[in-house]
Amino acid sequence: MTGEKQTAIALDHVSKRFGRTAAVSDVSLTIAEGEFFSLLGPSGCGKTTTLRMIAGFEVPDEGRILLHGKDVTSVAPNRRPVNMVFQQYALFPHMSIYDNVAFGLRVKHVPREEHRNRVGEMLRVVELEGFERRRARQLSGGQQQRVALARALVNRPAALLLDEPLGALDVKLRKQMQLELKRIQSELGTTFVYVTHDQEEALAMSDRIAVMSGGRVEQIGPPREIYEHPQTAFVADFIGSLNALDVEVDELVGGFALIRLGPSERIVVPVGDGVQPGDAIRIAVRPERVQIGSTAPDGGSRLEGTIAEIIYLGMYVQFHVETSAGRVTSYRLADESLGSLEEGANVTLWWEAEHASLLGLERAETALGDSSPDLGSHDHDDRRDHHDHGDGDHLR
Repeated sequence: MTGEKQTAIALDHVSKRFGRTAAVSDVSLTIAEGEFFSLLGPSGCGKTTTLRMIAGFEVPDEGRILLHGKDVTSVAPNRRPVNMVFQQYALFPHMSIYDNVAFGLRVKHVPREEHRNRVGEMLRVVELEGFERRRARQLSGGQQQRVALARALVNRPAALLLDEPLGALDVKLRKQMQLELKRIQSELGTTFVYVTHDQEEALAMSDRIAVMSGGRVEQIGPPREIYEHPQTAFVADFIGSLNALDVEVDELVGGFALIRLGPSERIVVPVGDGVQPGDAIRIAVRPERVQIGSTAPDGGSRLEGTIAEIIYLGMYVQFHVETSAGRVTSYRLADESLGSLEEGANVTLWWEAEHASLLGLERAETALGDSSPDLGSHDHDDRRDHHDHGDGDHLR
């Protein structure tokens, strides 16, 4: 997306410390014009501090912040073409909804003759036409949130910054407002930068997501890429459920690592460059990608095991299976026939090679020395040529 549209916001090696604590460390990212971009991570990961630096409420200790190519690192918040929406709506209780929305226009000295059209347009967008004379206390939580959005958008900011704005709403209303936010953003084409710790929220609304941990960006990408192909153990663990398996590479075949666990058992995972036979690797595969039954088709990964536990989860049934690679979880829709799938039954698990991801590796030759995970790129062309037996199509 950033290659197709102008860059609205750019962070260039931005860092921020509070005393001895590094809240944000060397963050670089770009956000495209009209993009819905989410900063996702647990409490204390640096996402809100990053948002506040974009808004100008915090000044970075290092690095630059650019809005439409202009360096605004030292520009005051009220002189930046952005607005911010907080979890607490901060509506004025003594003002009507109309006056709450028009407040920003008065602050910006927009001619009064423009107020009615601009306020009317925003109330239409947030679907609150006819509420102009009501007070904030007469509205539901979701309606108050929409008033706060209208007030933030009425000045037509270059970007809207949202700091967990749905956090105070109940679960049902949160889901409704997620759809509303995405609709409003799509209709207006305004750049949204959204902070949340809720994975489902970020996956549902975002064009792209930056997953943060410990003040650093772990991975940036579209929701499907983040979910299906996590690049680090943190991202894989934080986003949804997963099976993490620690195994040792036996062979490389056409860009895939092959791990043999028995006469008819194997794990296949795409690894690219930097992996060699003998390396200890950790792979991840989502439970919904793991199929369970009595037999498995040719190709891909397959394991044999025994069902240790079955858990009913409403829409899904969760199977916990003990295998030679460890306990593996598989999901099935609750309305599917379970047949002979019961606790204690012997079953086969299988999944396509592309549905697994490499999370980390440890060099075989450094096991007695530096055992830190090695995720870098290494030149192993000679070894790859020796063990490469084709393009790996038969493994998929």
